[in-house]
Formats: sequence, C-alpha cells, structure tokens
Amino acid sequence: MDYKTQVINGTTYAFIDKSHWNSEKKRGEHKRKYIGKVIEGKLVFNKKYLLEKQLETQKTSKPGPVPVTSCKRSFYGAVYLLSCIAEKIGLRDDLKACFGDIYKELMSLAFYLVLEEGQAMYRFKKWGHTHVHPFGADIPSQRISRLFGMITEDAKMAYFKRQAKRHCETEYLAFDTTSISSFSELLKQVKYGKNKEGDDLPQINLALLFGEVSMLPVYYRKLPGNIADVKTIDNLIKDVDFLDLVKLQLCMDRGFFSQKNINELMKHHHKFLIGARTGLKLVKTHLDDIRDSFVTRSNYNPALQLYVCTFTEQWDYEEEKPRLGTIKTGKRRVYLHIYYNDQHCTDDRNRFNHMLDRYEEELQTGKRKREHEGAYAKYFIVHETPARGIAIAYNDKAIREAEKDFGYFALLTNSIKDPVEAIRIYRMRDLIEKSFGNLKERLDMRRMSVSSEENLEGKLFVQFLALELMSYIKRQMEIHDLYRNYTMQEFLDELDTIEYYQQPGRAHHLSEITEKQRKLYEMMGVDVPT
Repeated sequence: MDYKTQVINGTTYAFIDKSHWNSEKKRGEHKRKYIGKVIEGKLVFNKKYLLEKQLETQKTSKPGPVPVTSCKRSFYGAVYLLSCIAEKIGLRDDLKACFGDIYKELMSLAFYLVLEEGQAMYRFKKWGHTHVHPFGADIPSQRISRLFGMITEDAKMAYFKRQAKRHCETEYLAFDTTSISSFSELLKQVKYGKNKEGDDLPQINLALLFGEVSMLPVYYRKLPGNIADVKTIDNLIKDVDFLDLVKLQLCMDRGFFSQKNINELMKHHHKFLIGARTGLKLVKTHLDDIRDSFVTRSNYNPALQLYVCTFTEQWDYEEEKPRLGTIKTGKRRVYLHIYYNDQHCTDDRNRFNHMLDRYEEELQTGKRKREHEGAYAKYFIVHETPARGIAIAYNDKAIREAEKDFGYFALLTNSIKDPVEAIRIYRMRDLIEKSFGNLKERLDMRRMSVSSEENLEGKLFVQFLALELMSYIKRQMEIHDLYRNYTMQEFLDELDTIEYYQQPGRAHHLSEITEKQRKLYEMMGVDVPT
C-alpha cells in the first residue's frame, strides 16, 4: 500500500495523505490518517487502523450460516437457555441496537462467563470450540482486548437507558457499592480506600442499581477507590436522570445517609427508602421517648416477628439557589419506621463484648493499636503505677450508653407509610450484596488484572451482561426451590450436556432431552429446544 512517513522525536510514523475540497473555504486541503510506525524498515499497523479494517470486513461479509464440511458435535443446552433469557429480558435486541456488528461477540463472551465459573477470558478458545454460541467462531485474546476498547460510554449509556425502560419504571432500585482490588498501577481510578473485602490493596469502587421487582441489575458506574459511599448520590442522580426514568425510587443502606443526600433526592422529587442510624437526632428523640414501653405485645408484628412503630415527621429541607446566592428552606413530610429485634439485640451485645474483650487484652499486654485509642479512652479507665503496673476499670456509663440501642434499627422514607412494606423492600437490598458476590466469585472479578482504562471499562460491561443473565436464573431457581437440589453451576451443567450434531449436507439435530431437563426449561420460562 502507498503511504508516507514522518519522523517525530526519532520515531518514524506512517500515514496516508488524503486530499479533499473544503467547501466553506473554497480550497483544496490535505488530511493525514496515521496508520502505524515503520520499525526496522517494516510497517507495523496501529490498533485503531486494524480495528477499522476488521469492521469493514465484517460489514462487507455476507451474513448467514457457513456450510458444514465435516461432522461436528457441540454442547448446546445451556447456551440455548441463555439465548432465550437474552431474548426475554431484551438483552439481545438492546445490544444489537447499541453495539451493531459486535453484539454477537459480546453475547458469546457473557455466555462464557456465566457457564465457566471463575475462568479468565483468555480461556475462551477452548470453550468456544466445544460449544454452540452466538458468534459461532473463536475470539482470540487480542480480539477480546480490542472488543473491550470498542465499548464506548455512549453505547453503554444507550444500553442502560433501553434496559431501564423495559424493567424499572415502577420499582424501587436497591443501590450499593463494592470495592474491587487491582494490582495495576496504570489505572487512574485505582486508589487506596476502605476495602470492603479487607484486602490491603488499591481498589476501584463499583456502584450498582438493582431492581426490587424485576430482580435484575439495571445500571452500574465505576468510581475511584477512595470515594466514600455518602459522596456518590449526587452523581448517581445526574446519571439516572439521563436514563429518563419518570421517577427514581431508591433503596439505600445507612452508609449513604446525609442531610445533603436527602435534600438532593427531594429536590429532584425522587422517592427514597434509607437506613438511619439510631444516633441520628431525629431517631434518638423518638427512641428516648418510647424505649421503656416499646417492647410490648401491642407493638409486636407477627408477620415480621419484630416490634414496630411509625412516626410522621417534618424534614428540614434546604435547597441552595446558586444564581440568587440564597438558600430555600421548608418542611417536607417523611415517615420514620422504628423496629426492634430481640435476636439482633443479643447478637449486638455479644459482638460488643467480644470487642471489649479484645481491647482489654491489648491494654493488659501492652499491645495497643493506634486505631483503637479512641475506644480505649471511651470504654476503659486505665491507671498505671510503677509498683502495681496496669489497673483497668470499665467506664460503665459509656458502656450502658452504647448498649441501650442494641436491637433497634430505623428506616426513613418520603413515600412508604406501611412499616411492613418498607422493611420488605429494604430487605431486598440483600439481593444486591449477593449480586456483588456472584459478580466477584463467578465472573472472574475478585481481582482486576486489566492494564488499561478502556479494557477495564469493556470488561466491566461484559461482566454486567453476564450478571443480568445470572440474576434471571437465580430468581427462577429461588421461585421453584431448585437450590434444594442444585447449585447454579450444577443446574447449568445439567442442561449443558444436551448436544448439537452437524453433518455435511444434512439438517442439524439434538441429542436426547430427558424429562428432568424438560422440566428445568419450563421452570425457567423457556420452550424446550427442538
């Protein structure tokens, strides 16, 4: 091919010079397109040029099945299930609309992550050779890296927007974050922060929205590893507004509670349900009034097996008006639900005593820890003399103050009057925590090993697609009590044994499908393959 070269800082770059007519300036101009470098007399193409050529080849290639030239048998049953689920939840159509020609490759990678628990991407070749899958051919490691780089922010947000419209117009969305450790020093957002796994490694944080009715993940965003939960709401609201949800309904734990966050949600007329600390003034005032008479039969709810009461309160609302330089204030109605659980009270007391035992031992042995100094001063009275050594006494007043709220917890909401409905929705937050567990354990996400920002973004998105598929399966397994007999991997393996036979000049056919396998497909809401 014809190309020109230019030496910049000692490196020889190759480019194609294209002339074009500038209609505005009424003159001919030249535009350079860099295609690579010349190294030892040989042209080495850059990634961008190779990707463009590959896409051109895909667009000009004729669609349709490739004729079979030899006998082949492939595993089919589990991939068929995932393909049907992708149709049901709109994953396939939305991927095709947002990502065009590469959507089948993205689906195949997501299917691989679901079916091959904890396997790295580079092992796709072996799996792809033995399974029927949407793309139908090998996706080498180099191609996978390029695919990750082709997943743009615009395409991702368009996909989230479509999925949100399908599933999340009327349901509460559980919101939470998790930390993902990384060994890479090249990722900008990898920072040291509060690691929820206890790893002593830098990390990124991942925020996820999860539907309370659909039980499907809706949206995620990547955060720097040193960002605290309480600081994430403002940007979440901006991102979710882009999804065009009529009204956002968020369910969050108390780590996200702050006056600023509550005001921000109210400002945008969003509904919320959030855990509140018992030490919060609004909660503490009511607890002090009811604590002595709360645990009675009249406050007991047999359905929840909890003691329950509800208060209607006025929230001191503030909204800053930057243009005017003023602050708008007012009152907004909220509902405060307070609960008490005997078992939680016992558990809290046991944990507290174990903690005090550990601190006391550290004081007696002289192995004090800097991060515990505040607790030493709060709960112990320590005297040290040359003759008697260390004498330790308890600060009973501080200990009683800490113990008085054991077993109590509170929820604050601007929309749910019924305490039973509030706790039901709040408990659905467990789904999001389990989803993070699935994401890390099954989807090769405990440690991120990518070395570039674009690869990280792409890999996270494919893992999100896999999480959508797994979440659907998990829900159906729970509905039909399948976890009594199967783990998720065992369930998928049961269907994966169905084979797909291909022979030259003949129509394909499937291996025998047992009655057990037929019932499993029916429980998933999927037609039996024929």
